[in-house]
Amino acid sequence: MTVYDHVLVPTDGSDSSTAAVDEAVAIADEEAATVHFLHGIDEGTEMSAGASGMIAPQVTETLEEEAESALGDAERRAEAAGVTSNRTIREGDPHEVIAAYCDDTDADLVVMGASGRSGLKERLLGSTTDRVVRTVETSMLIARS
Repeated sequence: MTVYDHVLVPTDGSDSSTAAVDEAVAIADEEAATVHFLHGIDEGTEMSAGASGMIAPQVTETLEEEAESALGDAERRAEAAGVTSNRTIREGDPHEVIAAYCDDTDADLVVMGASGRSGLKERLLGSTTDRVVRTVETSMLIARS
């Protein structure tokens, strides 16, 4: 009997996020589950950068490159372990993107890093992981680097 069929891993490429990828891949390997790698591009970052005019397209391109890099690394780790995976990029507030994707895929488990690539704003308002823990009803595993 499989406990987990769909494991969701939001990833931003940080050390903590990479630890979450490794944990999720190990669980999926044991459970014959599919791992869903998700990267949320924070529209707030794009909009605040866009206020200065010409910088917005460059910021968007950089954010997309970071997303592709993080997801590519996660996919390589899953492939090396023989685990089925898929990848998705969505735009929006990260914790809302994660919660919506969790519902869309009927995720059985969310594996997230304890901290990601956040700045002062995240420390003042609380981390994305904290928000997801309080928002989703899916079981969660918090990984530390």
